[in-house]
Amino acid sequence: MFLYFVKAEMSTPCGIPARTVLTSYYESKHFKCRSKDPYNDFTSPDQAILCYDSNQSMYCQLLAGLVYRHQVLRIGAVFASALLRAISFLQRNWQNMCHDIRTGQLNAMITDVSCRSALSNILSTLNLDSDIVADEIEEICGRSSWKGIICQLWPKAKYIEAVVTGSMSQYIPALEYYSEGKLPLICTMYASSECYFGVNLKPMCRAYNCFFSRGSIGNNLFALPG
Repeated sequence: MFLYFVKAEMSTPCGIPARTVLTSYYESKHFKCRSKDPYNDFTSPDQAILCYDSNQSMYCQLLAGLVYRHQVLRIGAVFASALLRAISFLQRNWQNMCHDIRTGQLNAMITDVSCRSALSNILSTLNLDSDIVADEIEEICGRSSWKGIICQLWPKAKYIEAVVTGSMSQYIPALEYYSEGKLPLICTMYASSECYFGVNLKPMCRAYNCFFSRGSIGNNLFALPG
């Protein structure tokens, strides 16, 4: 379950179009026409990822993640902050999502036609199991504490993947709280909204020790050319 988002293209004061590097990738044929890969099979349908309304995109991606909760092996987002926004969003919307799962009907707040079609198909796969799935999620999300909520909702998850270096390191304690410290935080790359800087050659090392700094460049960073 990887949460990915696009942002609308902007123009600089001199008229040059600008957008995030990930939006460029998701809008490209490399993503849209990618071949089937069992090791990168996302819970989120492409329609939800490519939706420019961030609220509708988040709702649909989390709903799909809940439907497939027992099949999720990896959880992540590009940046740690996006995962925490997702948890906050889930706290506000889990009851609506449980209703969607139970009834098989997508919430009226989702007006994007492509998203509605994709999520309606996903909800229809539950059939007679919809009440069981909704009951499980309601029991977990209705608890007084959300400590370890990630492991409870997605019990087969092996790790969390996100950029947690640099300014994102401030979110490490919160991620460890929501995972109850049971899931390692994997940081595979050094990146910004504009581009990738390099690949972390030691993704399993503790995130606190993998900062993009003078002390880590020599051992942990493989810089990308260009």
